[in-house]
Amino acid sequence: MFVRRIAVIGTGYVGLTTGACLASLGHRVVCADIDAEKIARLRDGDVTILEPGLSELVAEGVAAGRLSFVVGARDAVAPVGAAPDGGSLNGTDDPVEVVFLCVPTPMGEGGAADLAAVEAVAQEVRDLLPRGCVVVNKSTVPVGTAARTKQLLGRRDIAVVSNPEFLREGSAVHDFLNPDRIVVGCEQQDAAERVAALYSRLGAPTLLTDAASAEMVKYAANCFLAMKLSYVNAMAELCERLGADVHEVTEGMGYDKRIGQSFLKPGPGWGGSCLPKDTHALMQISDAAGFDFPLLTASLETNQRQSGRMVDKIRGAVGGRLADKRIGLLGLTFKAGTDDLRDSPALAVAADLLAEGAELTGFDPGCPAPVPGFTDGIAVTDNAMTAAKDADAIVVLTEWPEFRALDWPALARVAATRTVVDTRNLLDPDVLRRAGFSWVGVGCR
Repeated sequence: MFVRRIAVIGTGYVGLTTGACLASLGHRVVCADIDAEKIARLRDGDVTILEPGLSELVAEGVAAGRLSFVVGARDAVAPVGAAPDGGSLNGTDDPVEVVFLCVPTPMGEGGAADLAAVEAVAQEVRDLLPRGCVVVNKSTVPVGTAARTKQLLGRRDIAVVSNPEFLREGSAVHDFLNPDRIVVGCEQQDAAERVAALYSRLGAPTLLTDAASAEMVKYAANCFLAMKLSYVNAMAELCERLGADVHEVTEGMGYDKRIGQSFLKPGPGWGGSCLPKDTHALMQISDAAGFDFPLLTASLETNQRQSGRMVDKIRGAVGGRLADKRIGLLGLTFKAGTDDLRDSPALAVAADLLAEGAELTGFDPGCPAPVPGFTDGIAVTDNAMTAAKDADAIVVLTEWPEFRALDWPALARVAATRTVVDTRNLLDPDVLRRAGFSWVGVGCR
């Protein structure tokens, strides 16, 4: 495999994982970010993102000389001779061949993706890109963004490729190095093949398509998963009403190869940095195209109901009134294995509890201290015992496996009322009952 010279713009979850993993495949990678302090930390090997294996991969890449960090997109793509001494700002004498745009595309007004960062970088680097360079949109962007990026670059000699990421927080490194598929979209076949070749060592099925279809693949996949989660949450509610057990129902569904077993676990709703943003963006895209999408609308509405459903369970568990009740929360992040609090369903439930006057103490392995703007109103602690002390109910909101291994008899001794509301069906009810707790799950008899 021919080693490429790659620039990655943005060092968030996607950018840093992309850069570190491409370096591990043997490419020479420079990662850029506008945050000078962050770049300084990364140069020292300090990775603040909680992502298994990422710190090690960054350290290996830096030590091997295949991974470096610079401040600003211009320095990442700067040609030879751009530095004051005539040298290279990006640490190599070779011109950059591929530039990955991994900048944030947050949800903007009306649910549309905000492309300001993508457009700003394109305009910043367009005059510095060497002839024949390929620009890759790795960020999740609406259909038509590759064409828009091409227009902003204003360079006929520069190809723009859509190469969506399919990384799950908490397993991003594993997902990158063990992909289900590689999707590359571009109207120029040679450019698409050059980008696909970067991943050749991974041996994954590769789809070469047009840019618009590649851009749509990411939305289609994420929104399908969101609909699947909303479906199983609705099914859990129906199971409760009919006396069925959602565990057994989803097990029976999962053996069907057409359905599969993933994303069939009920919970307090879906959240995080991707699914909410992408579902709202696809709704906006659909509206702009004059297309009515009732399936997606129903999925969003079902998800919005989930926090209220969980609060109903908690209210019932503490006697019908939440005011002045002390609730111990186990889990604050949107999923286990990450420190990400963005659009966390756990925090949505917490907000509803606070609105009804409950007093909250929360423990999360990924969030051991308060985070202003996210955990306001919650007394965040670094241990489960403090969260459980004098609690009228203990509520499991995130599926951290560590919660299964807690000393539940000890927690029972400090809780005011021995009640656990398990919104993830994470715990073994028999273990809880032997410890003296009553257990309330989701979709169960």
